Formats: sequence, structure tokens, C-alpha cells
Amino acid sequence: MQNMGFSCRIPCVKPLLNNRQRWTAAEWSKVMFSDESKFCISFGNQGPRVWRKTGEAHNPRCLRSSVKFPQSVMVWGAMSSAGVGPLCFLRSKVNAAVYQEGLEHFMLPAADQLYGDADFIFQQDLAPAHSAKATSTWFKDPVLNWPANSPDLNPIENLWGIVKRKMRYARPKNAEELKATIRATWALITPEQCHRLIDSMPRRIAAVIQAKGAPTK
Repeated sequence: MQNMGFSCRIPCVKPLLNNRQRWTAAEWSKVMFSDESKFCISFGNQGPRVWRKTGEAHNPRCLRSSVKFPQSVMVWGAMSSAGVGPLCFLRSKVNAAVYQEGLEHFMLPAADQLYGDADFIFQQDLAPAHSAKATSTWFKDPVLNWPANSPDLNPIENLWGIVKRKMRYARPKNAEELKATIRATWALITPEQCHRLIDSMPRRIAAVIQAKGAPTK
């Protein structure tokens, strides 16, 4: 056995998952992932460049004034392996009532668009508006049991990153132009991109377990 490369070792102790607990990519395709993301009007807009010499980085002539409170919008979106749903621009602080209104007018249409009459499981994080008792009552069926502070597990985080990278050179002048740019860029997300992200879920789970809950790639 040693000549074949084997060594006699005490086995590592780990909780073994059965087939019911170990989800496949096909099972993850039944999940509709959701999340909010903030977009700032100055995102990606680094302004004009300057010609400067070594040591002049902090010369007043080479500086640009910072924006303390840039205009921004908060966006809610949803995705599945079939594609993305409609975006919801949140106009106020998101409490349970505002969130439930968004679910009514955007999550349900997204479910019809992405799943039709097929069954699905809804995913949301544990933000206060999501985990409020009134929101739990709003759902007729249970949502996916989701761990706190786990953005590495949610593939929609990658979609937000894709959208923001595509908007890097956009120059919206106000909040309405910013919304229009976000909508147009979101519409460019293809079902193939979403499908690949959902297919990555088993690998994401394995990476988070291997990292013992620490951040992953």
C-alpha cells in the first residue's frame, strides 16, 4: 500500500451529509435569490486625469474635491438559473411594510416570469425588514433557511458586481439617469450568466466550509 502512495492515518472527523442534505446544482436552480444593492451617482466616475510629477500627488493643483454625500439609489433584484426579474428601486428606508410592498409588486411578478407554475424556494438575507414577524406572516410558504452575514454564498452578489463593472464609464448626471443606466445594464444580464452562477453553488458551499466561514474568492 505504501508503494502505491497510501499512508495509514486516523480519519478526520466531519459531519457527513446525506443526499437529502447535499444539494445539487439542479436543486439550487429551484431557488430564487434576492438582494439589495446601493448604487452611487459617482460610482466609477473618477473624473478627469491630471499630469503630475513624482511627489505631487497631494499638491492642491493635482487634487479633486471629494463628494461627501453623493446621490444614490437602493435597488432590490432577484435572479434564478433562468435569468433575472424586474428591479425595484426603493424610495425610502426599508422597513417591513416597504419590503412587503416590494415583494407584492416585484417578487411575485419575478416568480411568474422565472418559474411560471413551477414550485420554487425564495431566498433572502436576514435584514431586519426581511426577518420581521410581519414579513414572515406575509409568506404563505417558508423561505430558504439562510445563514447571517454570508454574501459569499449568494450568487446575485456577482450580478451586482457585473452591473457595476459595466457601468464603470457611465456618467449619469442625476438619480433618474442613474436608474435608467442601472435598468439598461441589468437588462443585459443573460440567462446563461445566471445559469453559470447557479451551477457554482455546490462549489461555493464547499469553499465556505473549507474556509470555515471566512471570506472566499
